[in-house]
Amino acid sequence: MSKPDTPLAIDDLTLFAERVARLPPADAEWVGALLAEVLRARRHETDLLAMQAASEHAASEHAASEHGEHLDDQLAQVALDTAEWLRTLWDVGYMGAGSFRSAPRSAFPSIDLDDVTKSSLFARIRQGKHALPFPPPTRNGRPWHDVLDDAGTTHEVVAEVIRDEDGRSFAAIIEGCAEWQVVEETRENRQFVVQHDGKGPRYRLHLPSAGSAELRREPPALSCPLRQQERGGFHSHSLLWQRDDGSTQVVALRAATWERAVAEAEHWLASHHPEVYGQVRFVRE
Repeated sequence: MSKPDTPLAIDDLTLFAERVARLPPADAEWVGALLAEVLRARRHETDLLAMQAASEHAASEHAASEHGEHLDDQLAQVALDTAEWLRTLWDVGYMGAGSFRSAPRSAFPSIDLDDVTKSSLFARIRQGKHALPFPPPTRNGRPWHDVLDDAGTTHEVVAEVIRDEDGRSFAAIIEGCAEWQVVEETRENRQFVVQHDGKGPRYRLHLPSAGSAELRREPPALSCPLRQQERGGFHSHSLLWQRDDGSTQVVALRAATWERAVAEAEHWLASHHPEVYGQVRFVRE
């Protein structure tokens, strides 16, 4: 329970909503009405604070617009300092933070300013997106996150299909990346379904008789329900994943909105079932 001068947390209000249902009918009616009024007041307060924060943010953006490049330099320097700190831990075994020394490790990557400014993974994290738990495809040696994120884009690519001694297609080299696997040859010597390293979305690769090849992400072939529940004015979401044995696994998602629930469900798939990541369409139960 919070102190008198401290606002109640959302979890406390949700708990109260559950307890109201267990009160006698005569008490539940007026207590429920009072709690509903408290929730409305809390939402109104949240809206006012959001408006105030937006106003202050706009003012701070205007004041900082002349120093935008300097701010980016500061962020890059923080990343460089952090990388140096971690490199020291691996190479020397010294944290410099009052921690005990540990055995030095090796092969920690060398990171410089170009790595920070050109890293697509760093940019992805700064955009608020989850880092993938597996390496993405590469394009000319650099991570190619766009091919994973842009579901409706057709990419012009340089591609070559590799065949075995019996003439069966089994792999492809796309934009210099040799980790693509051929799942199916749908049209002889012309169209293939491919997947990168057995993980992530599947794509249709079209090899014309002349000109650039085309790579386009396949639409999801599987569907999975997301369950939304409302309790005390708050929404929660869970993923209902069907296991191979026919049982259903219920996965709680840290999300209050449908869009966030889909993002969390996709991240769970990428972490636990990367072979079908990007191939599942989420539907409301």
